[in-house]
Amino acid sequence: MKKIFTFALGMIFMLTLMGYTDSARAEFPDKPIKFIIPFGAGGGADIEGRILAKEMSKILKVPVVPINKVGAGGAVTYTFVKNSKPDGYTIAWNSTSVLTTTNIGNVPFTYKALDHIGRVETQPLPFVVKSSSKWKTFKAFVADCKAKPGILKVANASIGSSTHLGAVAIMNAVGCKVIHLPVGIKRRNASVLSGEADAMVAPLTGAIRLARANKMRILVIPGSKRNSVIPDVPTMKDLGYNMEMDFFRGLSVPKGTPHLIQAKLADAMMRAARSKAFTKFSKKKGFTIAPLDASGFSAYLVQQNKITISVMKKAGIYQSKRKK
Repeated sequence: MKKIFTFALGMIFMLTLMGYTDSARAEFPDKPIKFIIPFGAGGGADIEGRILAKEMSKILKVPVVPINKVGAGGAVTYTFVKNSKPDGYTIAWNSTSVLTTTNIGNVPFTYKALDHIGRVETQPLPFVVKSSSKWKTFKAFVADCKAKPGILKVANASIGSSTHLGAVAIMNAVGCKVIHLPVGIKRRNASVLSGEADAMVAPLTGAIRLARANKMRILVIPGSKRNSVIPDVPTMKDLGYNMEMDFFRGLSVPKGTPHLIQAKLADAMMRAARSKAFTKFSKKKGFTIAPLDASGFSAYLVQQNKITISVMKKAGIYQSKRKK
């Protein structure tokens, strides 16, 4: 009888604990949420993230606080979030960098070390030259490149970054040999304007302002569909090249974050992505609001990871030895 009584007390305790835990999750959130941005203040990633965070704050009824944690192509942010408590109060504003930084060996884990809430948007990685350059078309640049192999310089953010891989994939598709110049995000535009680099690859949000000011000329985008903000710019497929690579952004959380909490964050993300403020910004900057839930995003990441690894292997920068 004593054993039965002890067992009953234990069950009551466990049920009480489970009820308390479920209640705590149901009340989520009840304090500010840290919204970790992998890149510096003032850039496209930062501005997009801050607008999304502000709209999520309105939905979740608590502050969603943007915090910039810069370094190693996103590795600092992803490591910080991976090591954070899985309670929903720390989220990463991810991008294609969650694949590039994990495959180049900047961190000892794969992208699967995080739970991924969903995708928010995609945008092209345009190939850009200075507006005063002699290259009026991508065909003209390719002709010069083939005539002078290993001479022309194409700027990117860093070795193994999405912009580096975009440039590698574009040049591989056309059979051109160039010097890939890792100049950093802040110097990428300046390197082209100064003549240090002949061209660059950047997310559209990082190039559109200078293109609209007639300081840069976008020659091509590596995709199958033209962008509504730059409808006259051809795609690689328009020009006869079977090559497609996009850039994405979304949200990730520490592994093991409760599903109920993930669902609440995903709902807030989806609604914030379709908000008036975020939609207005997307039309101005040229990115495509394309929300995916956790399941859809998971399948998308598998596909994009294969593309990332394939391009990295061709560039000789893929690091296959990782802990988990």
